[in-house]
Amino acid sequence: MGLHHPSMHGVLRLIVTLDGEDVVDCEPILATMFREAITVNGPEQLGNIQVPEKANYIRLIMLELNRIASHLLWLGPFMADIGA
Repeated sequence: MGLHHPSMHGVLRLIVTLDGEDVVDCEPILATMFREAITVNGPEQLGNIQVPEKANYIRLIMLELNRIASHLLWLGPFMADIGA
């Protein structure tokens, strides 16, 4: 369900149940910090796929860089909102 505020950057998802045009139920889902890791690790574990240790290190580095970028993406609009 939208429209969301532009500064939310996809961190909130609303699953709504409708009766015609009336909202009957709304389930808010907040984004988790490591959803990328879950998306990648899930199929590997289900498929019993062995991943090289080097690939795990590279994945960890990329997840941490993504986390830093996510925090900076939050910080920039926040600072603009408070007048920096």
